[in-house]
Amino acid sequence: MQQSSSNLKVALITGASSGIGAAAALLLASKGIHVILTARRLDRLQELQNEISIHSGNATVYQVDLSVEQEREKLYHWLDQQNLLPDILINNAGLAWYGYFHEMPWQIARDIIELNITAPAHLMRLFLPSMINKHYGRIINIGSIAGKLPEQGIAIYSSSKSYLDSITTVVHRELRNTGVCVSVLRAGPVKTEFFDTARGLENGGSIPAEKLAIPSSRVANKIWTLVKRPRRVAYVPFYLVASPLLEILFSWIIDLLGPLLLRKQK
Repeated sequence: MQQSSSNLKVALITGASSGIGAAAALLLASKGIHVILTARRLDRLQELQNEISIHSGNATVYQVDLSVEQEREKLYHWLDQQNLLPDILINNAGLAWYGYFHEMPWQIARDIIELNITAPAHLMRLFLPSMINKHYGRIINIGSIAGKLPEQGIAIYSSSKSYLDSITTVVHRELRNTGVCVSVLRAGPVKTEFFDTARGLENGGSIPAEKLAIPSSRVANKIWTLVKRPRRVAYVPFYLVASPLLEILFSWIIDLLGPLLLRKQK
């Protein structure tokens, strides 16, 4: 196994088995970064590792269920023992469900909270000290415009992305002048298995935003931009920078429309 060195950056990417995580891994590996691929599906991680190796990149696989606290801690200790504590952490793993909140199975709600909220916060807490000691670090939380647009049908998902917005802002300000930057990437809908997964959950439905989805490669490119030129918030596509104004200006109309904006489709 290749160890990290002073001139080789290490990036830990959660949810790397597909979608944004896989696209980010391929791009960062092509830039000479050693990528740590984590997810639950070992076969998909190994396929990605082989693809990266074919193109002379460096990738290490670690199978983990990030919704389990003990597994997150095992990941940290294993990386520490392997001298692979990351310089870059991309909190990408996430889960969504679409439908009426009162019809949402609580187990699914709890899973989303654990994966979308608790896991990224815990990973940030685990890896920030080593980044601060090195005077270099990048943490990129994959958020969503839903964090500022709490629309009907995505109660827990939208709330989880609001949490990422908040914790990113606070920790970003705490880390000023440390060489470490925490960013949130507020993405619009992205073409990944994310929508298929949401549709397949109990009582779940198709998320209407899927029709507007962009390729995951565009999100990966923005991630690389944040690695090179970090800042607190970035949007992809860029024009979504105006999206928070929709809630400010038109929330009263959305309130009146109520469940008319919620369409469950299988």
